Amino acid sequence: MLTRDLREAISRALAAAGLGPADPGLRPTGTPGQYASSVALAHPRAASALAARLAAEPWIEKAGVTGPGYLTVTVTPQALAALPARIAAAGPGCASSDALRGVILPAPPTADPLAAAGWEEAREMLAVELTARLAAAAGALAGEEARVRSDDKGAGPGATGQPGATDVAAAVAFAGPDAVRFTLARTVPGQPVRIDPAVIARHVLENPAYAVRYAHARAASGVRWAATPGAAEAAPPRPPADPGELALLDALSWLPERVAVAARRERPDEFARYLEDLAGVSIAALTSASHRGTARAPGSDKLALAGAARAGLAAGLGLLGVGAPDRM
Repeated sequence: MLTRDLREAISRALAAAGLGPADPGLRPTGTPGQYASSVALAHPRAASALAARLAAEPWIEKAGVTGPGYLTVTVTPQALAALPARIAAAGPGCASSDALRGVILPAPPTADPLAAAGWEEAREMLAVELTARLAAAAGALAGEEARVRSDDKGAGPGATGQPGATDVAAAVAFAGPDAVRFTLARTVPGQPVRIDPAVIARHVLENPAYAVRYAHARAASGVRWAATPGAAEAAPPRPPADPGELALLDALSWLPERVAVAARRERPDEFARYLEDLAGVSIAALTSASHRGTARAPGSDKLALAGAARAGLAAGLGLLGVGAPDRM
């Protein structure tokens, strides 16, 4: 959510400087709580003024100009510490923004991608559907229903006699719709779709279709444990110190921006892969030594971290139309 805050702050700074709206071009710097923006590249003479206006925001610790006009912004430790509670309170809204406000994109087809005649058609149908879902979360409006290309104009969902006509249905029956949808969602466009039901049904962390849903279940179990009678009370928000916590908070802070960028680029596979990264850091943070069986880890609040991971992963999976189980 911090990237959404930063996007809005940059918009205010541009307006105050008499400049027109522009995409902030946010990029990670590799340091949790620090963000780079390319917005000043088109206005190098205004870069210092923009940095000064950003630095005046109470939740921004410092902002400066680097390179040929990049802005580097560092948020305060308190802003990072408050992030878990904000994400948990926002629920599905933690993935939303107004980054694509005013943009009109086609509404998704109403046909079920998992009922398509073959894998290529299913992937294309799902990509159109997910792009519309992501765009709506980023503030875009839906126009007329999109039409998906098909090599067989006369064949409808579930048609027989086509290559792969029974493959999709068989995979759904064997691995389940969630595993198939997530695997299709992460498929890179332009590459052949090859899905092995036996692989995507495996309950191992090397299987992305399982790992992201397992990460949500792991976070949900942390929430349940910390809420049980006798568990230590959660500490007030404190600046995070554990590297795993910082990595998790940094990944969560990018959620609305990753939604908007994937929608703008019409690349839902990029968002699915972001969720894979978020799942990895969530599992690492919530199973680290600093979180072994205590709700009050040094410098952190396990309940808040677990709640934020749960909310962020649920929001992301929901945008992909994939279930977010509390137990696996």
